Amino acid sequence: MSGALLVLLPLCFVATAVQVTEQEARSCLVRAVRFFRGQVAAHGGYLWRYSHDLKYREGEGIADAETVWVQPPGTPTVGMAYLLAYERTREPELLDAAKDAGRCLLRGQLRSGGWTYNIRFTDDARRRFAYRTDPERPGAFNVSTLDDDTTQSAARFLLHLDRVLKGRDAEVRSALVTALDALVKAQYPNGAFPQGFDGPSPTDCPILAATLPPSWPRTWPNKPYWRLYTLNDNVMGSTITTLLEAARFRRSRRLRDAAVRGSEFLLRAQLPEPQPAWAQQYDANMHPAWAR
Repeated sequence: MSGALLVLLPLCFVATAVQVTEQEARSCLVRAVRFFRGQVAAHGGYLWRYSHDLKYREGEGIADAETVWVQPPGTPTVGMAYLLAYERTREPELLDAAKDAGRCLLRGQLRSGGWTYNIRFTDDARRRFAYRTDPERPGAFNVSTLDDDTTQSAARFLLHLDRVLKGRDAEVRSALVTALDALVKAQYPNGAFPQGFDGPSPTDCPILAATLPPSWPRTWPNKPYWRLYTLNDNVMGSTITTLLEAARFRRSRRLRDAAVRGSEFLLRAQLPEPQPAWAQQYDANMHPAWAR
């Protein structure tokens, strides 16, 4: 859906061989957004795909009507499409739809500062998660994920929503600042990021170059892996990109320095000959490590 909106945008400004007028393109765009906002969205958020009757819906898995997805191409992706469309057209309904998506993400931000793959809205489901906007509940799930650009995409969308709103929405600004601060604190001293975090990362990890161990397990060790230094699913790349983008718009040296540290980690993570490439995960000794 977000891709279709972006295809329509150029038609708002140019004539074509089929004589689509700017007003026709704008009307088509607004009509589509009105449908998705009014009939498809749940609490302002979105999943990945829906059946024609909207009875069947799913993100990475089947979902109910009270669940939305953060992991792309979920709510942040759709929100960014709305926001870009608004910036090109200045149609108020498009900004309203983007703000709805932003408010949805605010309700899904965890106390650890980021997001997990989806956001639940039933009372029973919400009790299992440490949502920042809900009362604190000991033992609730509080692991923010950097897997698949999940937390990063939400932070980037809020960054640009805050920019368009000129910082006038205090809740959006607070969620953005919290997310960016959490990203910096989740970074290891060597510049790496874990797949997920529930608070600041340890500060006593050695800064080493990657090496190959003399031996390693040939079968899956079945150990937790979300705290490993992670490149898999573009964790490092999307996090560095997010930090650089935020550093630019927030004019933040702290965010820029974190991005530079991440890039320096990638240089150290290159394995030696005869395979001078990169592993998906590394342990604290900078050895390639199993995940799943």
